[in-house]
Amino acid sequence: MTPEPNRADLGKDPARVSGMFDQVAANYDRTNSVLSLGQDKLWRIATVKAIDPRPGQKILDLAAGTGASSVVLAKSGAQVVAGDFSRGMIAEGERRHGHIDNLTFVEADAMNLPFGDDEFDTVTISYGLRNVAEPRIALQEMLRVTKPGGMLVMSEFSTPRNAVFRALYRFYNDMILPTIARFVSSNAEAYDYLNESIATWPDQKKLSAWIRNAGWVNVAHRDLTFGIVALHRATKPFAEHSANDPSRNG
Repeated sequence: MTPEPNRADLGKDPARVSGMFDQVAANYDRTNSVLSLGQDKLWRIATVKAIDPRPGQKILDLAAGTGASSVVLAKSGAQVVAGDFSRGMIAEGERRHGHIDNLTFVEADAMNLPFGDDEFDTVTISYGLRNVAEPRIALQEMLRVTKPGGMLVMSEFSTPRNAVFRALYRFYNDMILPTIARFVSSNAEAYDYLNESIATWPDQKKLSAWIRNAGWVNVAHRDLTFGIVALHRATKPFAEHSANDPSRNG
């Protein structure tokens, strides 16, 4: 018997969100590629370049899904932990990539990470912070588990700056994306939630302020595909950095 489609809402109850991702795990990567018109691959390349993974590093890839990005990072020789709060995603990732020695899959809640302090050289999260009930708490948790001097690299849907392009993007999300999702996704209603969560998500400037207020420094971002996605970067300060460091203002 086919289970009833699970649809999250903007309340972002963790059980409902993780249950929704459980149901789309098998076709998740293919669906994302179709709905993004192939741009997801270019966004992943830009994110990996920003992370600059190297042998000997320990990297936490949060909201890793089935591990598509984690595998690319692991090919560098880095030790990669792919974390996700969806058991279905973790199971699918282990089925596909469990044979890779330096890649580990862990069920992980971004608001309460099951890792010690100062454990990772880099923490990265792509298109996942938006699905967390309290994203500012998650940013603080990511800071906690990152080594001093380590990096945060985050890709997230954002707000195109050009008004005409922004209107075209909203038209695509509102009118075209739901139709395509009904053909290519096992749970089209999940992508209605995706559209809602993008429309209500903070723009580049506000998300940068959240990152600074969580304690990160050297916060910067650049737009990808005219601002459909923003690639954010930040550094965990060393202990001697003052909490009143001017670089955290904004």
